[in-house]
Amino acid sequence: MFSQPIRTIMERRKFVTVPPGTSVREASQLMAKKQIGAVLVVEDKRLIGIFSERDVVFRVVARGLDPATTPLSQVMTQEPKTIKPNNTFGYAMTLMHENGFRHLPVIDEGKVVGIVSARSALDPELEEFVCEERRRQRFKEEAT
Repeated sequence: MFSQPIRTIMERRKFVTVPPGTSVREASQLMAKKQIGAVLVVEDKRLIGIFSERDVVFRVVARGLDPATTPLSQVMTQEPKTIKPNNTFGYAMTLMHENGFRHLPVIDEGKVVGIVSARSALDPELEEFVCEERRRQRFKEEAT
């Protein structure tokens, strides 16, 4: 699974785009309705940000902002890291792990074509990936 190209794993149907002026409340309601963990913020057909369920907690609720009046442009992750459809799923998982996020937009020729989430890896191979990562980390720590 980890050597498969992203294009075979990414979620095409479940990615949702919204404009930057969308309120946090509207985005949250859309995420709940579509049962997704993030929306892609797009302006003039170009990805400018991503807003996730964790952003609701850490960037809105924890700061005491009003979800009804706070636009995504104020609380989204700007210029998120992206991958291409030909990158491997293992590369995507490593990128998400190293950077501490769970959703990764897939861009092809400047256009959003999908999204990959950590949830995509919820199968037996994930355990192997996590074990290998921990083993490498212990080895690295022991070497220093």
